[in-house]
Amino acid sequence: IMENDDLLLPKDFPKLKNDAFLRACQGQETNHVPVWCMRQAGRYLPEFREFRAGKDFFETCRSPAACCELTLQPLRRFPFDAAIIFSDILVIPQAMGMDVQMVAGKGPTFPEPLKEPEDLLLLQPKVDVNKELGYVFKAITLTRHKLDGKVPLIGFTGAPTSGFGSTTHSKAKRWLYRHPEASHKLLKMLTDVIVEYLLGQVAAGAQALQVFESHAGCLGPVEFQEFSLPYLRDIARKVKDQLKESGQDVPMIVFAKDGHYGLEDLSQSHYEVVGLDWTIDPRSARERTGGKVSLQGNMDPCALYAPKERISEIVKKMLEGFGTRGYIANLGHGLYPDMDPENVGAFVEAVHTHSRHLNLK
Repeated sequence: IMENDDLLLPKDFPKLKNDAFLRACQGQETNHVPVWCMRQAGRYLPEFREFRAGKDFFETCRSPAACCELTLQPLRRFPFDAAIIFSDILVIPQAMGMDVQMVAGKGPTFPEPLKEPEDLLLLQPKVDVNKELGYVFKAITLTRHKLDGKVPLIGFTGAPTSGFGSTTHSKAKRWLYRHPEASHKLLKMLTDVIVEYLLGQVAAGAQALQVFESHAGCLGPVEFQEFSLPYLRDIARKVKDQLKESGQDVPMIVFAKDGHYGLEDLSQSHYEVVGLDWTIDPRSARERTGGKVSLQGNMDPCALYAPKERISEIVKKMLEGFGTRGYIANLGHGLYPDMDPENVGAFVEAVHTHSRHLNLK
């Protein structure tokens, strides 16, 4: 697809028509509870599978036109209140010089993960994000134009811990316990790149940012306090400070899957929104975060295997638990490839219908 160059310039974006998601991030009132789904651009959609067939995963990530198309697909089907750019959290370790390969049926693998502290010398300490990750920025700019103001566009990154490049958590944790100093050095390197990467996404047109901390569950409270939380806070603080200088303010979401032990800490980490997985009770999450942040989540994705009437009941109960203000409906994790798109539609519809109803009460 040949793109008109103007569509790749991050300016003169179409006016936003539906700001419910951004308002909810800031804790403001909305007519309905906004909803989007993690992995909404994913293999559960036949059109996604068709588009991706036979193409290398990371090659797709590097094509702005492909990322734009995949980001828009779910919005043609469902009235989601936000789009999230199609990309991957592993583009950061890649940009720093780690070899990441997508193996069919297995997911991302690191053929040569970091084994010893001296392996850090093999990484690029300073990454020119425009050079190495410019393809993501172009995808964001193009998508923001093509969205035509329908809904806001979310940019995202993995947390620094995703750079340990091991799908077996024991290998990554072995580092933390054996080489704590080198671990902090690596986490700091990753944090610096992530901050630049997120700022680049905002400059390209992202209207909100989500940080995915997928290792919270295998860390446990003590390691989380030492190796994750300080960096999550650094990222939000540095991004916010930089944006303030140019008079910008973009809501930030932190999602630490299985990190329920860190809920209080996460709600005091400079993020406007804390994403929750399905293991947390909505009411208790509200109590524990004390109204300091908006909340996002947290229906068990597997509830989408239920009949539509049941999905509607589950959503209603979830909305009653969270309340309709300062709340963004989502799943507690990403959509699975074997889910029925019809049921995803039922989920979105249930959120909109029940929340409008609750707002009238």
